Amino acid sequence: MKTRLPFIFIIITLMLDSIGIGLIIPVLPQLVQDLTGGSISEAAIWGGLLTTVYALMQFLLSPTIGNLSDRFGRRPILLWTLLAMGLDYILLSVAGTIWLLFLGRLIAGITGASFSTASAYVADISAPEKRAANFGLVGAAFGMGFVFGPALGGLLGELGPRAPFIAAAVVALSNAAIGYFILPETLKPEKRRPFQWRRANPLGALLAIKRLPGMLGLTVLMLVFTISHQVYPVIWPYFMIERFQLSPGYIGLTLASFGICMAIIQGGLIRVIVPRLGEMMTAKVGLLLNLAVFILTAFVAEFWMLMALIPFMALGVIVGPALQALMSNAVSDDAQGELQGLFASINGISMIISPLFVTAIFRWFTDTEKGIYLPGAPFLLSAVLDVVALVLLIIAIRKMKERLVA
Repeated sequence: MKTRLPFIFIIITLMLDSIGIGLIIPVLPQLVQDLTGGSISEAAIWGGLLTTVYALMQFLLSPTIGNLSDRFGRRPILLWTLLAMGLDYILLSVAGTIWLLFLGRLIAGITGASFSTASAYVADISAPEKRAANFGLVGAAFGMGFVFGPALGGLLGELGPRAPFIAAAVVALSNAAIGYFILPETLKPEKRRPFQWRRANPLGALLAIKRLPGMLGLTVLMLVFTISHQVYPVIWPYFMIERFQLSPGYIGLTLASFGICMAIIQGGLIRVIVPRLGEMMTAKVGLLLNLAVFILTAFVAEFWMLMALIPFMALGVIVGPALQALMSNAVSDDAQGELQGLFASINGISMIISPLFVTAIFRWFTDTEKGIYLPGAPFLLSAVLDVVALVLLIIAIRKMKERLVA
């Protein structure tokens, strides 16, 4: 009973934090347009840079925030980051220039890195045999936030592009206030360790490739796939506005629909698909499905057609777990932790790289002066990357079979 209340608080906090992130997605294009006075295609470039800044801060500082919590305890790091997050949303709600918006997203990326501290808190208060299940609840809470966040953000966005930021500030500051009174420290002083910069190296996980034989090809494959799949969160609201002239409310509902489909697939269908097809065949089928969906999305003519494609877009996520399983089965038991760190690094790098290329392609093909108008062009880029990933998968499978024979 002692640990139940803090655990529930952490789960709710993670869900509310992801709601706060999702709240602003439907209104970000309009806010950027208001601040820059440019077209939606120009806003996409700014939006891509804002996303990259956010992702870069998370990538660089997640290990640092986690190490600080090992030095000073989980409670102060969580409370300070929640407070900073709330103040940051207030800054974003009143930002009068694009540069203040950049400052706000930079701070948001730093405070968002507290996810590692929240996960460490869950590990502290969970019995070893219950950690896997509790971490599953952490992932589910974060996922649910991304279902409700965009829907709520879209509805609030109908009141104005700054309304969701105010709501996100209230959520974060309320969490900090409640946590101050009910959240105990879980890391005893005798278990804390000095802060060391070398252990806070964000690129350290990538060095694991040298210690994991046969992982280089699969790592490149995972990176290419992850970059291709980032097209959805990066360009979706801008594509919806340019192609279908949707309001923030409708954009939020499309994102919520995508999130619901993802939850169904990740929570249930994937447990059926992978055991029946196997990891290799699941990855192949998923990549082929993604290829077809990317091409269809690029040329979709009607909004209802796009909505019909959303379940298939979400189904394409099966590639990720299949590749993770392939890589996990290829390394020894004592290297699984290193491999998880590698996955986190791959995801972080993809979130830094993808927005720059995707928004540049969108800008080029929505500029009427260039001669070719195709708002869906970023999805064709993802289709090309998907083909590259498919070729890399075939090569990787062949090498794995050769090692088994040898």
